[in-house]
Amino acid sequence: MAISSQERLSPPAAMPPGMPPSAPPSSPPAPGPVRDQSATSIGDLIGEIGSDLSQLVRDEIELAKAEIKQESKKAGKAAGMLAGAGYAGHLVLLLGSLTVIAALANVMNVAWAALIVTATWAIAGGILYLTGRKRLESVNLKPEQTVETLKEDARWARHPRN
Repeated sequence: MAISSQERLSPPAAMPPGMPPSAPPSSPPAPGPVRDQSATSIGDLIGEIGSDLSQLVRDEIELAKAEIKQESKKAGKAAGMLAGAGYAGHLVLLLGSLTVIAALANVMNVAWAALIVTATWAIAGGILYLTGRKRLESVNLKPEQTVETLKEDARWARHPRN
């Protein structure tokens, strides 16, 4: 079968008219805007720095809130134990008074029973007080992680390439 010169010169049917047969089909443009680094203005850079800085400040505030919340829970538990110690102290006074009354009224068994209960409450109150005081001393309301990250951020801001 012979091919005429006209058929040799015409593009194939799949190719759009005007495109040479040896050229590859064009690919679609890349998604999203492609920013030329040399075309970035100082205003754009300052805007990016400002938004990054505001995001950093928001993150630091969230970290500080989380730390303070955690320390507040510890303080609340310690305060609850101190309140328990106060209640136990109240019972010591109440039962101690009842013990004195019972001892004066009846020197025998009832007084000894009241004294044992009073001593038990005194021991419980002492344990609660010591435990609550120990836990309250361990509470640190200074947000340590936030302070440390702020120091790191300041070091980075002074020497951003290190």
